[in-house]
Amino acid sequence: MDIDHAIRDAGAKMEARTGRNLVAAIGIGVALGTVFIFSLIFDKQWFIAFIAVFVGFGTWELATISRTGNRHVPRIPVLIAALTMLPATFYFGYLGQLLTLAGGIVFAIVWHIVQRRLSSADVTDRDMLMSAFTLAYVPFLASFAVLMTARDGGEWWTLGTMIIIASVDTGAFATGVLFGKTPMAPKISPKKTWEGFVGSALFGSTAGYFIATLMLHIDWWWGVLLGLIILGVATVGDLIESLIKRELGTKDASHFLPGHGGFLDRLDSVLPSMFVASVFAILFS
Repeated sequence: MDIDHAIRDAGAKMEARTGRNLVAAIGIGVALGTVFIFSLIFDKQWFIAFIAVFVGFGTWELATISRTGNRHVPRIPVLIAALTMLPATFYFGYLGQLLTLAGGIVFAIVWHIVQRRLSSADVTDRDMLMSAFTLAYVPFLASFAVLMTARDGGEWWTLGTMIIIASVDTGAFATGVLFGKTPMAPKISPKKTWEGFVGSALFGSTAGYFIATLMLHIDWWWGVLLGLIILGVATVGDLIESLIKRELGTKDASHFLPGHGGFLDRLDSVLPSMFVASVFAILFS
């Protein structure tokens, strides 16, 4: 009984420190990671279906939290455009990616105009800009992972990128919890510390070294560089999402994923990282 109490007390202290249910977070993370790896390696089309779930929910979440008292984002047109963009990118490359982005923005604008004509809703230019931002931020950035995966051998670049991102997150969490004292951006994301940032740099660059030499077969320094760049853009992506949620007055995008928040909360560091990794994949193709 004493051991059970000790475990519960330790879990409660850790949850108070991190603001997350770690047991649930680890369980969900392992399950999603397993499905991700199998879908990526077994059949690339299954990977498109897997990422479509994240992109669909992430787009829906961002559109939902954007529906405030003075802002309205229509969820149906942006969701349709987001889910169309991924297969279009996979089968038609850059052309499909850009055409569906442009078409999705036009679709959302037309939806706004029709909504304004048929109802008494006060649709503003800010609403249209937020709809366009939603499409550019979630599905468009995510589509670079699709572009990278569609290339010959691209699945290893995508897998390697996710391993680096996971290493960056693990390094930031571990060193932040153990040694974190100096807030990085207290007004935006109060739990991020400079000590955690240093730990994530060590973990990310180490992961980049092994990914480059063992998986991608490129020179080790390129892997270290990729790890450090992903660290930078992942941190910025996380801060941007925190800033968006703070601006919209919410802590988590949703509560679909226990211990993680919402799907958008899991995509914040992945979205810009996949863009950077896709550039590296093109350079070394």
